[in-house]
Amino acid sequence: MQPSTAPHLPVLWSSLFERVSDPNLSLQGRIRQMLVSAILSGHLPPGTPVPSSRLLSDRLGIARNTVVFAYQQLVSEGYLVSRERSGHFVADDVLAGRLAPSGKDEPGASPPAGPKPKADWHRRMSFHPSTQRNIVKPADWQTLPFPFVYAQFDATQFPTAEWRECCTKALSVLDIRSWAPDLIIHDDPALIEEIRTQVLPRRGVWADKEEIVITVGAQHALYLLADLLIQKHTVVGIEDPGYPDARNTFIHRTERLLPLAVDEQGLRITPQLRDCDYIFVTPSHQCPTTVTLPLERREALLDIAGEADSVIIEDDYETENRYDDEPTRALKSLDKNGRVIYVGSLSKSFAPGLRIGFIVAPAELTHELRALRRLMLRHPSAYIQRAFALFISLGHHHALLRRLSLIYRERAQVLTQALGEFLPELHHLPLTGGSWCWVECPPQVDTQKLADHALAEGVFIEPGHVFFHNVAQVRNNYMRLGFSALDSRRIPPGVERLAQVYRGLYGKG
Repeated sequence: MQPSTAPHLPVLWSSLFERVSDPNLSLQGRIRQMLVSAILSGHLPPGTPVPSSRLLSDRLGIARNTVVFAYQQLVSEGYLVSRERSGHFVADDVLAGRLAPSGKDEPGASPPAGPKPKADWHRRMSFHPSTQRNIVKPADWQTLPFPFVYAQFDATQFPTAEWRECCTKALSVLDIRSWAPDLIIHDDPALIEEIRTQVLPRRGVWADKEEIVITVGAQHALYLLADLLIQKHTVVGIEDPGYPDARNTFIHRTERLLPLAVDEQGLRITPQLRDCDYIFVTPSHQCPTTVTLPLERREALLDIAGEADSVIIEDDYETENRYDDEPTRALKSLDKNGRVIYVGSLSKSFAPGLRIGFIVAPAELTHELRALRRLMLRHPSAYIQRAFALFISLGHHHALLRRLSLIYRERAQVLTQALGEFLPELHHLPLTGGSWCWVECPPQVDTQKLADHALAEGVFIEPGHVFFHNVAQVRNNYMRLGFSALDSRRIPPGVERLAQVYRGLYGKG
């Protein structure tokens, strides 16, 4: 190491190591990441010496062999070169083929011209999805003491060992040969088979492999269906209150979105249904009220669809998390005429970040869905598909759902008791499944105002107005309290603190 660089080492390497490297990597991986970042960012130019393994290990307080192995890997990858009795240096050609940073003068380049007008992106966009009414969660919700969020990750329940086992198995030589090639329009056959034989039969649904399409979550499934089936004048019926992201997806494609009334038994069977080309429903756990559509209404809905030549899109989310261990049959299971498109999710309860969903529909439709999906992203990660197929086949998925059902039942009971104790004037329907509670407050309560004040006290709740279709007729006195990411022990103090905020705004009701 050249003496001129030595005085800077305590500051340079220790601070760079802490700032740049990922603490979740091994020490060897962190050293490699630190050096690669410094080289590619230009902080270590080609030909620059790097510290000796002994010196860097001393500065970072780690074993010398760890540094030696990291250097050897970087040499093999062409980032460093080893010179006998001189040490390691940044390779001279490591930045070959990279363009110079923008704004640098090049030999023979003409002087920059005067300023040009910038593109007017606001005018160019066909619509502005960021302005739609969406469910909003603070980015740092996991740091809050009482996050009553819905469908979010609970680190304490993640089956780390089981998922790691499946990911490792998916990296076997034979498995890699199956998922590494571009599948183009196809899906991993192992996952299709597990969905067909293990997942769907629990919902009373039977499908051929050609009738199943894997998606990047249920939301991607809805986007595909909207893109393929909905035109400007298509009439799409949607529950009101209902799922905001489905509403936002459909309303971008049709000017004829029809809100359909919901009561304490779910979607009401009204003459409006006959006017719909498509009807979007959440019959097993209505979003957001949690109610289950009874059998007689399901049969009536299917009869109307047949008579009116309409199609039903069934979003069957959180159906496995019933507290009585008696899952309701999917609407799709009653369909005898191919009029129900079934949308499901495998990762919502498990780990939303995995983004694995699926569509079950007639083969004529799934053929075109695969072709459309190819234009968007070709296919979801084949590696994740294979790992998930193993996760299901080894019984881990079913075991996880059973465990979560027990946990959610306990949390639902605790939440119900806490609401009765601290906020008895609030009303909600009995909880029979899922991981959230739909709460009705007295008419004078504005839950957006309540949410804003509660957040300042470390309590996050979801105001209910976003679930209603018509902005002019929004009912502001509803909220959703999710408990998928909140341990039972934190629910009572969280509700108590929410009650304190509530009393400060509205007294004793």
